[in-house]
Amino acid sequence: MKSMSNRLIHENSPYLRQHADNPVDWYPWSEEALERARIEDKPILLSIGYAACHWCHVMAHESFENPATAELMNRYFINIKVDREERPDLDSIYMSAVTAMTGHGGWPMTVFLTPDGRPFYGGTYYPPVPRHGMPAFGQLLAALAQAWTEQRDEIERSAGQMADHLRQASLLEFAGRLGALTHDLFDQALNGLLRTFDAKLGGFGRAPKFPPSMTLEFLLRMHTRRGDAMALHMVEHTLTMMARGGLYDHLGGGFARYSTDDRWLVPHFEKMLYDNALLARVYLHAWQVTGEPLYRRVVEETLDFVAREMRHEAGGFYSSYDADSEGEEGKFYVWSAGEIRAALGPEAELFMSYYDVSDGGNWEGHNILNVPRAPADVAASFGLEVAGMEQRLAAARQTLYDVRAGRVWPGLDDKVLTAWNGLMLAAFAEAGRILGRPDYTAVATENANFLYTQLRDVDGRLRRSWNSAGGARYNGYLEDYAFLAGGLLALYQTTFEPRWFLWARGLADWMLTHFRDEAGGFYDTSDDHETLLHRPKDVQDNATPSGNSMAAHVLLALGLYTGEGNYWDVAEPMVAALAEPMARYPGAFAHWLSATGFILGEPLEIAVVGDPQAVDAQELLATVRARYRPYTVVAAGESGDVVPLLADRARLDGRATAYVCRRFVCRLPVNEPAALAEQLGE
Repeated sequence: MKSMSNRLIHENSPYLRQHADNPVDWYPWSEEALERARIEDKPILLSIGYAACHWCHVMAHESFENPATAELMNRYFINIKVDREERPDLDSIYMSAVTAMTGHGGWPMTVFLTPDGRPFYGGTYYPPVPRHGMPAFGQLLAALAQAWTEQRDEIERSAGQMADHLRQASLLEFAGRLGALTHDLFDQALNGLLRTFDAKLGGFGRAPKFPPSMTLEFLLRMHTRRGDAMALHMVEHTLTMMARGGLYDHLGGGFARYSTDDRWLVPHFEKMLYDNALLARVYLHAWQVTGEPLYRRVVEETLDFVAREMRHEAGGFYSSYDADSEGEEGKFYVWSAGEIRAALGPEAELFMSYYDVSDGGNWEGHNILNVPRAPADVAASFGLEVAGMEQRLAAARQTLYDVRAGRVWPGLDDKVLTAWNGLMLAAFAEAGRILGRPDYTAVATENANFLYTQLRDVDGRLRRSWNSAGGARYNGYLEDYAFLAGGLLALYQTTFEPRWFLWARGLADWMLTHFRDEAGGFYDTSDDHETLLHRPKDVQDNATPSGNSMAAHVLLALGLYTGEGNYWDVAEPMVAALAEPMARYPGAFAHWLSATGFILGEPLEIAVVGDPQAVDAQELLATVRARYRPYTVVAAGESGDVVPLLADRARLDGRATAYVCRRFVCRLPVNEPAALAEQLGE
């Protein structure tokens, strides 16, 4: 029996390989597993999770490593294990089913299917003994096995009804009314966000609190467009409280997945690539708007963490760090007062006062580093200047980082996902140009080259996942194409290398050919994807933007770069179709709201004609980059052969020249930075 579990040892996913030594007869999702279920007429036990999921580990230790439980699973079910990050299509379909059955979802997800893949029972974590109203997992297995034999007709009827429900729910209409996009939509969304804003602690709603990066981006755009002071306050207060809380890793940089409490103190310690990509960008934009040094420091520490600890030597970004080490959540990150004193000596008193370290601890007898007091107040209590205090704290942080590096590290999920890499590519590319950090631009360029060589087929098709042991696998999803295209457009606007624009446009054209729903919007899977229960089409922004909302952003930008109306004509009705949910649920459709802002914001097309690396062009580009400009696209170069925005534009007096256009109507060309600034409204 145990040897049969070795099927998972051949998988790319570290999450699947974690289960390779279980006594469970696991399969990956495959035709082999589905065929066996059909031949033996057994129900499928589908377990979906991911490597950084704490409760996935708990259930694995309690149930999947238990020989008695495994014997039940193997006797009565065909057992399939799925990494939700590799197969978002399966996760989306069966999470919808679990939510419909139970009213809530989460991971690990445990779903029981008929041999043809229709769900008839499901939930999330199940304990090994009855607890909190939940049955023991073994009891559930026995009961469902009995029902499969004795109540088969009822199960078939229930599975059929659920399959019909899921298919109907997926038939989202994108017949948008273009007139639905008005500025009133922003008023409704802002009022909704204000109602849930935590005025004391920042963020929206109560614990658990997730970092609301897309919501904050939308609010920054509202401040930029409308001068909305309250929108900016919500952004600044939330960013500051998150950066001072335990959610942020004060020694190594980067953010954990979410806070388990209202005040951002106690994180769920897993670190995800996508969170840090989205947060790095919103902190970068907030620094552009406010000049607050804390925000720039967070950007640089976060990106430095990713470059140092989450990057393959060839340039791909890894997916996540686990919350657990040595079987304990957070053990890698927490401190005792004694450890701090031993490491820092006479500097310990200042550090402990600043970072809330005490002998009693602030979490389960341990200390999570956080900054509950204003830095100026701490400095004053020690008779220090803030700058001098910060120098001493920076040295202390480095000392403690080195000590921590000697601990047992949390597990690293070293698979490279195309979509998440696209998000981080955009963060490094934009930070490189805004902060004047050529090292960040180099990281972005290496990443784009890696994705081009390792996750792209010769025909242009993308693969979803790559691992050094197994190479690239799985058909790319909508989000892979859309997120990567967005990252490439960000890289193009940093380097102005035409190849990145060409690739981004090619990905968008592939989306239009293979993912488009003629009723509007895009499916999550391509037209030649494996046939599943239904073809998912997700539009809600969750931890990451939906593939559809990112596709809309990419198409809107390409419409301005190329002057070809088909891009804009596909995107605008998509956005308009979601006007009502945007107004009612702004936190769940924040990336769509930003797309609405782009449509209604009368965006600018800026063409800088000349060698982008020459001093005269760089001076013009520096003028454009001096402020946060979310409603612009920028092209630079000598020729319009690749980027039509540059076509048929001449230099003035032989010098680099800027053309500022709106809806393809351009103002007089200028070649002085001051004249360009005036045209940009400064």
